[in-house]
Amino acid sequence: MCRVLKVHRSGYYAWLKKPLCNRALEDQRLLKLILKSYNASNGVYGSPRIFLDLCDEGETCGLNRIARIMRANKIVALQPRKRPRYKSGFPSNKVDNHLQREFAVESPDQVWVTDITYIRTWQGWLYLATIIDLYSRKVVGWSMQPNMASKLVIDALSMAAVRRKPENEVLIHSDQGSQYGSNAWHKACEAFGFKPSMSRRGNCWDNAVAESFFGSLKKERVRKRIYQTMDEARNDLFDYIEMFYNPRRRHSHLGGVSPEAFERASNSDL
Repeated sequence: MCRVLKVHRSGYYAWLKKPLCNRALEDQRLLKLILKSYNASNGVYGSPRIFLDLCDEGETCGLNRIARIMRANKIVALQPRKRPRYKSGFPSNKVDNHLQREFAVESPDQVWVTDITYIRTWQGWLYLATIIDLYSRKVVGWSMQPNMASKLVIDALSMAAVRRKPENEVLIHSDQGSQYGSNAWHKACEAFGFKPSMSRRGNCWDNAVAESFFGSLKKERVRKRIYQTMDEARNDLFDYIEMFYNPRRRHSHLGGVSPEAFERASNSDL
Protein backbone atom coordinates (compact mmCIF):
# COMPACT_ATOMS: atom_id res chain seq x y z
CA MET A 1 0.00 0.00 0.00
CA CYS A 2 2.81 2.43 0.90
CA ARG A 3 4.50 1.76 -2.45
CA VAL A 4 1.26 2.37 -4.34
CA LEU A 5 0.60 5.67 -2.52
CA LYS A 6 4.29 6.63 -2.61
CA VAL A 7 4.35 7.61 1.06
CA HIS A 8 6.66 6.63 3.89
CA ARG A 9 5.51 3.66 5.94
CA SER A 10 5.74 5.55 9.25
CA GLY A 11 3.69 8.40 7.85
CA TYR A 12 1.04 6.00 6.59
CA TYR A 13 0.61 4.34 9.99
CA ALA A 14 0.59 7.72 11.72
CA TRP A 15 -2.22 8.76 9.38
CA LEU A 16 -4.19 5.61 10.29
CA LYS A 17 -4.00 6.55 13.96
CA LYS A 18 -4.78 10.22 13.36
CA PRO A 19 -6.27 10.78 9.87
CA LEU A 20 -7.03 14.49 10.49
CA CYS A 21 -4.40 17.14 11.07
CA ASN A 22 -4.45 19.33 14.15
CA ARG A 23 -6.02 22.22 12.24
CA ALA A 24 -8.84 20.03 10.93
CA LEU A 25 -9.48 18.70 14.44
CA GLU A 26 -9.60 22.27 15.74
CA ASP A 27 -12.06 23.19 12.97
CA GLN A 28 -14.30 20.35 14.08
CA ARG A 29 -14.20 21.59 17.67
CA LEU A 30 -14.99 25.14 16.56
CA LEU A 31 -17.82 23.87 14.36
CA LYS A 32 -19.61 22.54 17.45
CA LEU A 33 -19.31 25.94 19.14
CA ILE A 34 -20.46 27.71 15.97
CA LEU A 35 -23.53 25.47 15.71
CA LYS A 36 -24.30 26.09 19.39
CA SER A 37 -24.32 29.87 18.85
CA TYR A 38 -26.16 29.60 15.52
CA ASN A 39 -28.89 27.35 16.92
CA ALA A 40 -29.28 29.47 20.06
CA SER A 41 -30.06 32.43 17.78
CA ASN A 42 -32.57 30.35 15.77
CA GLY A 43 -30.44 30.76 12.66
CA VAL A 44 -30.24 34.53 12.98
CA TYR A 45 -26.52 34.98 13.57
CA GLY A 46 -23.91 35.17 10.84
CA SER A 47 -20.15 34.95 11.35
CA PRO A 48 -19.66 38.43 12.95
CA ARG A 49 -22.10 37.80 15.81
CA ILE A 50 -21.00 34.18 16.24
CA PHE A 51 -17.43 35.45 16.43
CA LEU A 52 -18.46 37.71 19.33
CA ASP A 53 -20.20 34.80 21.07
CA LEU A 54 -17.05 32.69 20.83
CA CYS A 55 -14.91 35.57 22.06
CA ASP A 56 -17.12 35.81 25.14
CA GLU A 57 -16.44 32.12 25.76
CA GLY A 58 -12.70 32.72 25.67
CA GLU A 59 -11.97 31.45 22.15
CA THR A 60 -9.15 33.17 20.25
CA CYS A 61 -9.97 32.14 16.67
CA GLY A 62 -10.36 34.81 14.00
CA LEU A 63 -13.50 36.03 12.27
CA ASN A 64 -12.28 34.83 8.86
CA ARG A 65 -11.78 31.31 10.18
CA ILE A 66 -15.32 31.20 11.55
CA ALA A 67 -16.66 32.48 8.23
CA ARG A 68 -14.67 29.81 6.35
CA ILE A 69 -15.97 27.01 8.59
CA MET A 70 -19.53 28.25 8.16
CA ARG A 71 -19.18 28.39 4.35
CA ALA A 72 -17.70 24.90 4.25
CA ASN A 73 -20.61 23.54 6.27
CA LYS A 74 -23.29 25.61 4.50
CA ILE A 75 -24.27 27.47 7.68
CA VAL A 76 -26.02 30.63 6.48
CA ALA A 77 -27.74 33.34 8.49
CA LEU A 78 -31.24 34.45 7.55
CA GLN A 79 -31.15 37.21 4.94
CA PRO A 80 -33.39 40.30 4.98
CA ARG A 81 -35.74 41.06 2.14
CA LYS A 82 -35.06 44.05 -0.07
CA ARG A 83 -37.01 47.09 1.02
CA PRO A 84 -39.01 49.18 -1.43
CA ARG A 85 -37.93 52.73 -2.13
CA TYR A 86 -40.06 55.49 -0.67
CA LYS A 87 -40.49 59.05 -1.83
CA SER A 88 -40.59 62.01 0.51
CA GLY A 89 -44.08 62.52 1.91
CA PHE A 90 -46.02 65.42 3.34
CA PRO A 91 -45.39 66.53 6.93
CA SER A 92 -48.13 66.11 9.50
CA ASN A 93 -50.52 69.03 9.95
CA LYS A 94 -51.04 68.02 13.60
CA VAL A 95 -47.55 67.44 15.01
CA ASP A 96 -44.13 68.56 13.80
CA ASN A 97 -41.29 66.17 13.05
CA HIS A 98 -39.13 67.07 16.04
CA LEU A 99 -36.85 64.04 15.60
CA GLN A 100 -35.63 64.88 12.08
CA ARG A 101 -33.85 61.50 11.80
CA GLU A 102 -31.53 62.29 14.71
CA PHE A 103 -31.41 58.65 15.83
CA ALA A 104 -28.24 58.96 17.93
CA VAL A 105 -29.05 60.09 21.47
CA GLU A 106 -26.80 60.46 24.50
CA SER A 107 -28.91 59.08 27.31
CA PRO A 108 -31.78 56.63 27.94
CA ASP A 109 -35.40 57.75 28.03
CA GLN A 110 -34.63 60.82 25.96
CA VAL A 111 -36.27 59.73 22.68
CA TRP A 112 -38.59 56.78 22.06
CA VAL A 113 -39.92 55.64 18.68
CA THR A 114 -43.10 53.67 18.11
CA ASP A 115 -44.84 51.85 15.29
CA ILE A 116 -47.36 49.09 14.51
CA THR A 117 -47.00 45.90 12.51
CA TYR A 118 -49.30 42.97 11.84
CA ILE A 119 -48.83 39.22 12.27
CA ARG A 120 -50.86 36.65 10.36
CA THR A 121 -52.62 33.86 12.28
CA TRP A 122 -55.30 31.36 11.33
CA GLN A 123 -57.66 33.29 13.60
CA GLY A 124 -56.98 36.57 11.80
CA TRP A 125 -54.47 39.41 12.08
CA LEU A 126 -52.71 40.14 15.35
CA TYR A 127 -51.39 43.70 15.64
CA LEU A 128 -48.22 44.53 17.55
CA ALA A 129 -47.26 48.01 18.75
CA THR A 130 -43.78 48.62 20.19
CA ILE A 131 -41.97 51.47 21.96
CA ILE A 132 -38.18 51.50 21.43
CA ASP A 133 -35.64 53.59 23.31
CA LEU A 134 -33.26 55.09 20.74
CA TYR A 135 -30.37 55.11 23.20
CA SER A 136 -30.16 51.34 23.70
CA ARG A 137 -32.57 50.13 20.99
CA LYS A 138 -34.41 48.26 23.74
CA VAL A 139 -38.11 47.52 23.38
CA VAL A 140 -39.37 49.24 26.51
CA GLY A 141 -43.08 48.80 25.83
CA TRP A 142 -45.31 46.69 23.63
CA SER A 143 -48.93 45.69 23.15
CA MET A 144 -50.76 43.07 21.09
CA GLN A 145 -54.42 43.30 20.06
CA PRO A 146 -56.67 41.72 17.40
CA ASN A 147 -57.55 45.22 16.14
CA MET A 148 -55.85 48.56 15.50
CA ALA A 149 -57.85 50.72 17.90
CA SER A 150 -56.06 53.46 19.82
CA LYS A 151 -55.90 51.17 22.87
CA LEU A 152 -53.17 49.19 21.08
CA VAL A 153 -50.67 52.05 21.08
CA ILE A 154 -51.77 53.54 24.39
CA ASP A 155 -51.21 50.20 26.18
CA ALA A 156 -47.69 50.02 24.73
CA LEU A 157 -47.02 53.59 25.84
CA SER A 158 -48.38 52.87 29.32
CA MET A 159 -46.12 49.82 29.67
CA ALA A 160 -43.08 51.89 28.70
CA ALA A 161 -44.00 54.67 31.12
CA VAL A 162 -44.50 52.26 34.03
CA ARG A 163 -41.35 50.29 33.30
CA ARG A 164 -39.00 53.19 32.75
CA LYS A 165 -40.48 55.93 34.95
CA PRO A 166 -38.67 58.70 33.04
CA GLU A 167 -37.90 61.78 35.11
CA ASN A 168 -37.60 64.16 32.15
CA GLU A 169 -39.79 64.86 29.13
CA VAL A 170 -39.53 62.08 26.51
CA LEU A 171 -39.84 62.77 22.80
CA ILE A 172 -42.09 60.03 21.38
CA HIS A 173 -41.85 59.71 17.58
CA SER A 174 -44.33 57.89 15.34
CA ASP A 175 -45.64 57.78 11.79
CA GLN A 176 -48.91 59.41 10.78
CA GLY A 177 -51.09 56.40 11.53
CA SER A 178 -54.60 57.22 12.69
CA GLN A 179 -53.88 55.78 16.14
CA TYR A 180 -51.08 58.31 16.67
CA GLY A 181 -53.24 61.15 15.43
CA SER A 182 -56.12 60.33 17.75
CA ASN A 183 -57.16 62.49 20.68
CA ALA A 184 -56.71 59.49 22.98
CA TRP A 185 -53.03 59.19 22.00
CA HIS A 186 -52.31 62.87 22.50
CA LYS A 187 -54.10 62.91 25.85
CA ALA A 188 -52.04 59.90 26.96
CA CYS A 189 -48.81 61.64 25.89
CA GLU A 190 -49.84 64.76 27.76
CA ALA A 191 -50.74 62.76 30.88
CA PHE A 192 -47.32 61.08 30.93
CA GLY A 193 -45.48 64.28 30.07
CA PHE A 194 -44.29 63.08 26.66
CA LYS A 195 -43.78 65.24 23.56
CA PRO A 196 -45.24 63.75 20.33
CA SER A 197 -43.38 63.86 17.03
CA MET A 198 -44.49 62.57 13.61
CA SER A 199 -42.80 61.42 10.40
CA ARG A 200 -43.69 62.69 6.97
CA ARG A 201 -46.47 60.68 5.40
CA GLY A 202 -45.28 57.62 3.46
CA ASN A 203 -41.61 58.06 4.40
CA CYS A 204 -40.39 55.06 6.38
CA TRP A 205 -36.88 56.49 6.79
CA ASP A 206 -38.19 59.13 9.19
CA ASN A 207 -38.93 56.25 11.60
CA ALA A 208 -36.17 53.92 10.43
CA VAL A 209 -35.30 52.41 13.83
CA ALA A 210 -38.86 51.19 14.45
CA GLU A 211 -39.03 49.88 10.88
CA SER A 212 -35.69 48.13 11.34
CA PHE A 213 -36.90 46.33 14.46
CA PHE A 214 -39.96 45.01 12.67
CA GLY A 215 -37.74 43.93 9.77
CA SER A 216 -35.58 41.93 12.18
CA LEU A 217 -38.64 40.45 13.88
CA LYS A 218 -40.15 39.32 10.59
CA LYS A 219 -36.84 37.98 9.24
CA GLU A 220 -35.70 36.22 12.38
CA ARG A 221 -38.92 34.83 13.79
CA VAL A 222 -42.12 35.37 11.80
CA ARG A 223 -41.13 34.82 8.16
CA LYS A 224 -42.75 31.79 6.48
CA ARG A 225 -44.74 31.07 9.64
CA ILE A 226 -48.49 31.15 10.10
CA TYR A 227 -49.56 30.85 13.72
CA GLN A 228 -52.57 28.65 14.35
CA THR A 229 -53.92 30.86 17.13
CA MET A 230 -53.41 34.39 18.34
CA ASP A 231 -52.23 33.04 21.69
CA GLU A 232 -49.51 31.08 19.90
CA ALA A 233 -48.42 34.25 18.12
CA ARG A 234 -48.48 36.28 21.37
CA ASN A 235 -46.31 33.72 23.14
CA ASP A 236 -43.79 33.61 20.31
CA LEU A 237 -43.59 37.39 19.99
CA PHE A 238 -43.16 37.70 23.76
CA ASP A 239 -40.34 35.17 23.58
CA TYR A 240 -38.62 37.08 20.78
CA ILE A 241 -38.84 40.47 22.50
CA GLU A 242 -38.28 39.62 26.15
CA MET A 243 -36.21 36.43 25.98
CA PHE A 244 -34.09 37.02 22.88
CA TYR A 245 -34.02 40.55 21.44
CA ASN A 246 -33.72 42.63 24.62
CA PRO A 247 -31.41 40.39 26.70
CA ARG A 248 -29.42 38.42 24.12
CA ARG A 249 -29.54 39.62 20.52
CA ARG A 250 -26.30 41.31 19.52
CA HIS A 251 -26.96 44.69 17.93
CA SER A 252 -24.54 46.14 15.39
CA HIS A 253 -25.42 49.72 16.38
CA LEU A 254 -24.44 48.94 19.97
CA GLY A 255 -21.02 47.51 19.18
CA GLY A 256 -22.19 43.92 19.08
CA VAL A 257 -23.91 43.68 22.47
CA SER A 258 -27.57 43.30 23.38
CA PRO A 259 -29.75 46.27 24.40
CA GLU A 260 -29.83 45.18 28.04
CA ALA A 261 -26.07 44.57 28.13
CA PHE A 262 -25.54 48.02 26.62
CA GLU A 263 -27.67 49.65 29.31
CA ARG A 264 -25.89 47.73 32.09
CA ALA A 265 -22.52 48.82 30.76
CA SER A 266 -23.72 52.42 30.49
CA ASN A 267 -24.99 52.39 34.08
CA SER A 268 -21.70 51.00 35.37
CA ASP A 269 -19.84 53.90 33.72
CA LEU A 270 -21.88 56.49 35.58
